[in-house]
Amino acid sequence: MALDYTKKTIKHFLKPKNIGSIDNPDGYAKIGNMVCGDQLDFFLKVEKGKIIDVKFLSFGCASNIATASVLTEKVKGMTVARAKKYDWQKIVEDLGGLPRQKIHCSVMAVQGLKKAIDDYEKHLLQTAREKKTLKPVKDKKTSVEKNLNSRKRK
Repeated sequence: MALDYTKKTIKHFLKPKNIGSIDNPDGYAKIGNMVCGDQLDFFLKVEKGKIIDVKFLSFGCASNIATASVLTEKVKGMTVARAKKYDWQKIVEDLGGLPRQKIHCSVMAVQGLKKAIDDYEKHLLQTAREKKTLKPVKDKKTSVEKNLNSRKRK
């Protein structure tokens, strides 16, 4: 049984946008579906609360690749707050529909994005906490280096 994919879905499958990885991402997530075996990795770069770059790697079907491609196109340039609210139905709509049995791919793509955003926010919070605990040191070493060295000695 052949699946009825739209031209736009086939286009995003054959020539996906934003495929690849980002060195030292601000946010990262790996997500998979145990039933179908699809997997997605998302990488985010964020500046001043805006997603300036987003990439993905896929180990999955045409719908998996196409939905991640569309999602990354849409959220690039969005604020993190707005991207967190992105709905999987927008992906399906933008692709002109998906076969019923492939809808889960759009859901998984959005879940992966939100997981990468959570990772970014976790690192942001951790960095803020660390800045509060660091004491400025007037030395050749930075306060971070000095603080780390003092922790090692304890």
